[in-house]
Amino acid sequence: MGTALLLLRPDAAPVRAPTASAAGTVKLLLDGQYGARFAGELSASRQGYFSSRIEVAAQPEDPEFVQTIARQHAIGVTSGQKFLLASWRGAPVTAFAASFLDTSVAIFTLESSGLRRPADLVGKRVGYRRASEGDVVFDAMMAQLGLPRSQITKVPDRDSFEALRGGQVDAIIAAIDEQPDPSSSTFTKLNVIKPQDYGIHVPGLVYFASNALVHEQPSMIADVLQGLIRGWQFTYADYARSVPVLAGAGPARLNSERLKFELQQLRPLVLPTGGRIGDYDESRWRTLRDILLFAKLGEEDVPLAQTVNYQFLRDVYRRSPDLAAPGAWSEEK
Repeated sequence: MGTALLLLRPDAAPVRAPTASAAGTVKLLLDGQYGARFAGELSASRQGYFSSRIEVAAQPEDPEFVQTIARQHAIGVTSGQKFLLASWRGAPVTAFAASFLDTSVAIFTLESSGLRRPADLVGKRVGYRRASEGDVVFDAMMAQLGLPRSQITKVPDRDSFEALRGGQVDAIIAAIDEQPDPSSSTFTKLNVIKPQDYGIHVPGLVYFASNALVHEQPSMIADVLQGLIRGWQFTYADYARSVPVLAGAGPARLNSERLKFELQQLRPLVLPTGGRIGDYDESRWRTLRDILLFAKLGEEDVPLAQTVNYQFLRDVYRRSPDLAAPGAWSEEK
């Protein structure tokens, strides 16, 4: 398991005074590889939207990612599921916003199969990963629709598009941004079933920090949140500007066309119609709690009120109402 570091400083001094303490740099750790999923974080760093000294680091495949954030008194971004389960197990962390306001999980079938709705999957083979976010969300969707999960054959570790194209399964559960783009040699026309279309709304990727950092440096959390919002605005304002910045943000240059395709898939999760960047709501957290309990993945030993903070979002949008204004970034370019 490696950690790639990306320490980025703005070219010009920001107008706002730094809010970091004399302790120096605070880490913002990403639970995954550099890419479209973390475009807001990378844009904020590259464009100098953080007034505090923030060190962005990709830390993929850390099985104790949430605990790592707590130990290092850092800020992190991971799935709502990982965050909530870790907090139930005692990790001293607090969520303060979300990058994906909805889950990125989707169910894919071949267009030629005619499988277009959840009901069509009854009696079929579905590739998945055990105890993953996709597994939990899929089961919750089928249960909510009253469909017989016992009549679906779930095939573990067959959740790749290769398995779907090869006929090993009839459907797969995967992230919306993992699908092949039209320019790919492996592109196949697909049907996409989104849990959101069937009433399942849970936080996708969430921003959180160690309780110590939240309590000792709340002004830094607020500063980072404002920078993240501006980072996502920059990302979606104009792909011609943002994609080249993002393509060169990591240790290895990313493919610009693929990056743009993934950003297009993820946009509705970052900014749903009528929503504000980062601004999760309590109902999504309650739904996530309920489906995790339904899946018997944990016990709610720590109530949501102690692990999820809404005040940072309220304060940032109250102090800077321009952040919520539907400017040029509201239209995809």
